[in-house]
Amino acid sequence: MSNSSSVSEFLLLAFADTRELQLLHFGLFLGIYLAALLGNGLILTAVACDHRLHTPMYFFLLNLALLDMGSISTTLPKAMANALWDTRAISYQGCAAQVFFFVFLFGAEYCFLTVMAYDRYIAICKPLHYGSLLGTRACAKMAAAAWGSGFLNALLHTANTFSLSLCQGNAVDQFFCEIPQILKLSCSDAYLREVAVLLFTLSLIFVSFVFIVVSYVQIFRAVLRIPPEEGRHKAFSTCLPHLVVISLTVSTGMFAYLKPPSISSPSLDLLVGVLFSVVPPAVNPFVYSMRNKDLKNAMWKLMT
Repeated sequence: MSNSSSVSEFLLLAFADTRELQLLHFGLFLGIYLAALLGNGLILTAVACDHRLHTPMYFFLLNLALLDMGSISTTLPKAMANALWDTRAISYQGCAAQVFFFVFLFGAEYCFLTVMAYDRYIAICKPLHYGSLLGTRACAKMAAAAWGSGFLNALLHTANTFSLSLCQGNAVDQFFCEIPQILKLSCSDAYLREVAVLLFTLSLIFVSFVFIVVSYVQIFRAVLRIPPEEGRHKAFSTCLPHLVVISLTVSTGMFAYLKPPSISSPSLDLLVGVLFSVVPPAVNPFVYSMRNKDLKNAMWKLMT
């Protein structure tokens, strides 16, 4: 992609001005990054190696862990390198790659969260049809659709965003390249095209969110009809981690992109960016393994 402006690099928002705080941020984010890689890596290995976890639910969880590893690797390493080497620069091509992979991985992750809601709905509300509705071929098709949707969405957004002329400088008010901050640098009316694409994506996200809500309404109605001694606790245990992850992803994303402009500031945008792009990928593996005995046993077997 080539831009009609002369921008060859962007300047990302720094976490701190003093050298001591920069090194402190580097150490903090390095710890978070390694914890995220370890947690998601353990889930990947446990699901792949333990035949008892070769079920649709854990297959989708494996994909989610892979996406979390990729999404946090898109933003944090560059931020840590900038803090370590006391720089803010990222190349034009590097910024485009960051935007593409960030939108791709988070879009695919949201699709998988929607698919996992459908999986829980079939498992609890239609258990007799679980094998026929969620067979190997059906799971593969849903996974391919989730990955493909994320890829096409990212390709569309990246091509639209980096075809704009930029004449408002090259300083991005975030610690990684994201579309809303780059749109602020545009100097033409062409940015309305990207806004239209963003609105289309938000409408798809809203439809998926409604699907998740409706699925869980049906799930809770079915679970409340189950006698306590016949597995109500187990049904809630398989749904609760998924609900926590959805709530964390949706709440941070809504606050990041739908907050009123009147309360926007560089420091608040930086904090919200960290909450949205760093916290969910790092916390998700611990949320999923906290109340899942089968997954905890498989992970413990790996570590010992």
